[in-house]
Amino acid sequence: VLFQIFDLFKDNLINHRKVFPMHLESVHDGQLDFEEFVHYLQDHEKDLKLVFKSLDRKIAGQVNANVIVNSLRDLGVHISLQQAERVLQSMDKNGTMTVDWIEWKKSPTLQPAENIPEIILYWKHSTIFDVGENMMVPDEFTSEEHMTGMLWRHLVAGGGAGAVSRTCTAPLDRLKVLMQVHGSHGNNMCIMSGLTQMIKEGGMRSLWRGNGINVIKIAPESALKFMAYEQIKRLMGSSQETLGITERFVAGSLAGVIAQSTIYPMEVLKTRLALRKTSQYKGISDCAKQILKGEGMTAFYKGYVPNMLGIIPYAGIDLAVYETLKNTWLQRYGTDDAYPGVFVLLACGTVSSTCGQLASYPLALVRTRMQAQAAVEGASQVSMTGLFKQIMKTEGPTGLYRGLTPNFLKVIPAVSISYVVYEHIKTTLGVQSR
Repeated sequence: VLFQIFDLFKDNLINHRKVFPMHLESVHDGQLDFEEFVHYLQDHEKDLKLVFKSLDRKIAGQVNANVIVNSLRDLGVHISLQQAERVLQSMDKNGTMTVDWIEWKKSPTLQPAENIPEIILYWKHSTIFDVGENMMVPDEFTSEEHMTGMLWRHLVAGGGAGAVSRTCTAPLDRLKVLMQVHGSHGNNMCIMSGLTQMIKEGGMRSLWRGNGINVIKIAPESALKFMAYEQIKRLMGSSQETLGITERFVAGSLAGVIAQSTIYPMEVLKTRLALRKTSQYKGISDCAKQILKGEGMTAFYKGYVPNMLGIIPYAGIDLAVYETLKNTWLQRYGTDDAYPGVFVLLACGTVSSTCGQLASYPLALVRTRMQAQAAVEGASQVSMTGLFKQIMKTEGPTGLYRGLTPNFLKVIPAVSISYVVYEHIKTTLGVQSR
C-alpha cells in the first residue's frame, strides 16, 4: 500500500516542495526515494502524536472542546467554547463531540498547530509601536527571555525605535500642541498656517522644540512601566506568563499610572518647551528652574488628573482593538508559516492606536491646556471641569478635538518608523526575528 501511495504522491511532493519545507530538506537533488518518503510519514505522524498527547493531559485518549479552550489559553489565544466546538465538528466523525487519536491524525485542520506558539510569540513582541504617547500596555516576555537577558535587548530596541520615530514626527507633535493651546474660533489654525507660523518665528529648528525631553523620557518611563507591570502581575497571583485581556488591561493601566506619575514633570517640561518662543529658555534645565522659581513645585503636576484618567480609555481601547484584530487574524490565517506580515502588523497597530487616541483625546487636550496655562498670556488658572465647561461653551464639542488632524497624520509614519527601526536594532543586538 505504501508503494502505491508513494507512486501517487512522488511527483506532487517533488514539484511542490515549498509546501513541505521542513520535512523534505533532504530532497536537494530533485529526487525522492521510497526511504525518504517513509521517514517523512513517520516524522509527520510523530509530530501529530506529540501535539495530541500535549492536549490529552488526563490521558483519556480523547480531546474535547474544553481541552482545546484551555490549551489555547495557555498560549495566549482566547477562544469561546462555541469556537472550539466548531473546530471539533470538522474532525468528529461519529457525533460524540470528542476526538480520539485516529480522528485526530486523519484531520488536516490541526496539522499546522505545532507553530502556533511561535506565531503568538511573534505577535507578543509586535506591540511596541510608539506613536509618541507611550501609554500602551507593556510587552510580555517568556521566562526563557528573562533568564537569557533577551528582554533587555527588546526594551533597548523599543527605546531606540521610539526615539527615532518621535524625532521624525516631532514637527507634527509640536503642531498638535500649538493647535490644542492656541486654536479657537478666533484663531482657526490649520496645518499649513501652523507650520508656517513656527518656521517664521524660529526657523526650521523650531519645528523640533520639545523633542529633546520627549526622547529623554522614553527610557525611564519604559523601564518603570515594565518593572511595575511585572510586579503587578505577581501581586495579581498569576502563575502564567501570558495574562488574559482583562488582567492585562488592569495591570497595564496601573503600571502606566505608576510610570506616568513618576515622570510627569517631564511631560510638563515638554509642553512648555514646545510652546516657548525664541530665546525664552536656554534649555531643559533653565526651563525647569524658571517654572520652579515663578510657579512653585505644583506647576510640574498641572493636568495630572486628566492625564491619569486618559490612560484608562487609551490603554483599554488600544489593547482591546489590538487583541481583537490579532485573534481574528490568527483564527483565519494562523496556519503553518502564516506569520503576520509587516502590513498586517502595521494595520493592527495603527487602527488600535488611532481608536485609543480618539477615545482619550479630549482628556489629553485639557491636560495640555492646564500644563500651558501659565505660559499663555492672559490665561486664567482653571480646573479640569472648568476647562471642559469653558471649551464646550465657547467652542462646542469640536473644540475638544483641536489638533486631532496632525495627531492622526503622525500615527502611520510613527508606527511604520518604529517598526522598521525596532526590527533593525533587534537584528543588530542579536535578537532573532521571524
